[in-house]
Amino acid sequence: MGYRSLNSTNSSLSPTQLAHEETDVFQELAPAHPAWKGLSPWSRSTAKRLFDCACVLLALPALLPLMLAIGAAVRLTSPGPVLFLQKRMGRHGQAFTILKFRTLIHLAESAHDPNAATHHRCLTPIGPFLRRWKLDELPQLANVLAGDMSLVGPRPKLPQYVTLELSCRPGITGMATIVFAREERFLARVAKEHLNAYIHAVVLPAKRQLDAEYMARATFLSDLSLLINTLLRRWDTDALEKISGFSEGKTELAGDPISHGLPMAVAARRSIAQGADRPVAAEQASAF
Repeated sequence: MGYRSLNSTNSSLSPTQLAHEETDVFQELAPAHPAWKGLSPWSRSTAKRLFDCACVLLALPALLPLMLAIGAAVRLTSPGPVLFLQKRMGRHGQAFTILKFRTLIHLAESAHDPNAATHHRCLTPIGPFLRRWKLDELPQLANVLAGDMSLVGPRPKLPQYVTLELSCRPGITGMATIVFAREERFLARVAKEHLNAYIHAVVLPAKRQLDAEYMARATFLSDLSLLINTLLRRWDTDALEKISGFSEGKTELAGDPISHGLPMAVAARRSIAQGADRPVAAEQASAF
């Protein structure tokens, strides 16, 4: 593969120029946006819908006391509503209102950055606990009963993040959820000025590909396995490290820092430009 070279190899770039340069690099190095490969027979079956409703109805008697306790805790520990309501995009581009227990300070919600890694200073006293244990997602069982969501499927996206229309119901958990369960701690290692480009060019395409490939081969047993792994918190951090370019014990992108500590993607772009458009080496590309 080839890359277009920079107009200049001058290493002294302004912050604005650097931001534009890095966005271009992430877009070039990101995996191609895959189209949905189609749904497996189970993913589009009535049996899956019946399975969802049966699981929710059977679990509600045990979960209702817990949900009432969480609602009371949210209300007593911070001012504002118990539930957080937000517009998300569902099957066939239909918008719906997703339900969550509120984990952010109420005044911060109307203008918050949708990138989860930026929220640590706006969380309510019990917000970190609810997010860590995924308890803030419990109200979405109502979304499942309403037919807006499934127990297993791609996570519903904010309208501005939708690049591919879903042909199935979004889910409470899914393959991308298992892989990116600890997404916040990885995104927190990306510099704030590079975060938006990294999310759009690396994280979102990776999530989309994971979900598309899973939904194309999903079965009753694979859905059941994902639900069990979610309940037991069996996250696939190895896959996340490979996708993100980070490792659990490191605080920056893998690989040696180049060009006065600039991110690896920008450094690689400059090396390419100075080397007659040679493609980046495999060991460098794996660090993005």
